[in-house]
Amino acid sequence: MADATDPPPYFQAHVFVCCNRRQEGHARGSCAARGSEKLRDYMKARAKELGLKGVRINQAGCLDRCEFGPALVIYPEGIWYRPESPADVDEILAAHLQEGGRVPRLMLTEKDVPPPKR
Repeated sequence: MADATDPPPYFQAHVFVCCNRRQEGHARGSCAARGSEKLRDYMKARAKELGLKGVRINQAGCLDRCEFGPALVIYPEGIWYRPESPADVDEILAAHLQEGGRVPRLMLTEKDVPPPKR
């Protein structure tokens, strides 16, 4: 919850890309095994090329949605995406981070919930 005395945000948008890697054959899979590291690297380079100011793209450990990965989340909105290609990343950068919109076809929603852990 924000407070009136909070300092202004350091970044306008903070993107966390899950780069969790589980052992091969794990029931939940992993974002890294589905190519998230390459997509993160591409996203970082592309954001720089586009001159996006106030945007930070970081690697994250497990974001607990690897079944749907590669997964990323953008704050402060808390919007989750599942990009599968550099073209998907380009669409997210343009629509969400440049234009302030969304890419509904790539969004993970409240319906995308991992199965209970055993």
